[in-house]
Amino acid sequence: MPAPRTRRARAARKRQRRMASVEHDLSPGEWTALQEAWGGCAYCGATGGPVQKDCVLPISRGGRYTLLNVVPACASCNASKCNDEVTGWLRRKRLDERAFLVRLATVHAELRQSGATAACPPAPPAAR
Repeated sequence: MPAPRTRRARAARKRQRRMASVEHDLSPGEWTALQEAWGGCAYCGATGGPVQKDCVLPISRGGRYTLLNVVPACASCNASKCNDEVTGWLRRKRLDERAFLVRLATVHAELRQSGATAACPPAPPAAR
């Protein structure tokens, strides 16, 4: 654990406060459904490796862990994106922004049809 006055410790405490201030309602079953629907990293398409939960709208910008705001991301993409806005980050990385947004809408539609998002609101506005 970092010393209590280091920059890393302050950032960790700030993240804990942000995480505690919002309600996260992503269940383990929903996370499994998301991983199966995407089939790998949502951004670069890498398969075979472990994936992490990444918020399309970052927690630091008002996002939270919900079915419609989380996508699976490889460690490289998740670390690179950090808390950037997703479309701007995709452009900077020269990844196919349009393909990601179309796939995001498709996955959300599939999950709605399967009944996984019956009580969830529509996708966050940052996914434009």
